[in-house]
Amino acid sequence: RPEASLPPRRVPNRMTEQESHPERPNLPATGNARSQSNSLRSLLARWLDFLYPPSCILCRVPLKKGRYLCQSCCEDLPRIEQPYCMKCGENIEGLVPEDVLCTHCRGVDSFFDFARSVTSAEGPANEIMHAYKYGRQIHLHRELALLMEELWSDPRLSVQKNPPWVVVPVPLHWRRERWRWFNQSYEIAKTLAQQCNLSCQKALRRTRNTSQQALLDRGHRLANLQGAFQLSPRERRLETTRDKPVLLIDDVFTTGSTAEECARVLKEEGGAEKVVVLTVLRG
Repeated sequence: RPEASLPPRRVPNRMTEQESHPERPNLPATGNARSQSNSLRSLLARWLDFLYPPSCILCRVPLKKGRYLCQSCCEDLPRIEQPYCMKCGENIEGLVPEDVLCTHCRGVDSFFDFARSVTSAEGPANEIMHAYKYGRQIHLHRELALLMEELWSDPRLSVQKNPPWVVVPVPLHWRRERWRWFNQSYEIAKTLAQQCNLSCQKALRRTRNTSQQALLDRGHRLANLQGAFQLSPRERRLETTRDKPVLLIDDVFTTGSTAEECARVLKEEGGAEKVVVLTVLRG
């Protein structure tokens, strides 16, 4: 009777770390990664143009390269230009010094260092924001981020190099974000950070589902937001904003109550060096 043959002995392969952890990709150099990302984004934009030809959100003229706001309509938006309040960014009429403060900001201490907005919340600018937030046209976040990038002409922003700005969006409560499908401030902040090669961090979280701010006056807005924001658990662990300059991103600045409460948390609890508020619209 022949002996039963044993199965051949399996010799374990000496796998590389990459093979043993396929979920951990080999990361290319930063410059190459950014170049490849831009190429893929451009290719995706051309493919989407073919499937869904884009048009201007205002005048409906056909566009290319994933754009949704034509040059003419963009130039017609009511920009906030000097003179404006150096604290809250409100437009000021008349012949006044360039470093003037408005009547609301004189003698008032705020947690945020200053605020800047791109356009007034009126006419076509309001129409774009309404389509973005309430019409759920999420693709407009890129146009709004491109508008916000115009604020880099302010030397108080462009002079900050080392350390660089940390971009932080104003958070939504999870219930409202689930109802809206997205956080409008985060989408703008994320895109702005990519365009400017900055870090975007979800450093804040909203702990209370507060009443709609648009329905309240300034005093009730401030009371409505007390204790509504905290540092996110991730921020408490990593401290990405400690001793850093922060760009707090929101869609609209009206009374500044939301910006004030967020800036307080970022400075008192997060240790931020300074907090500058950037919004698309100024109410």
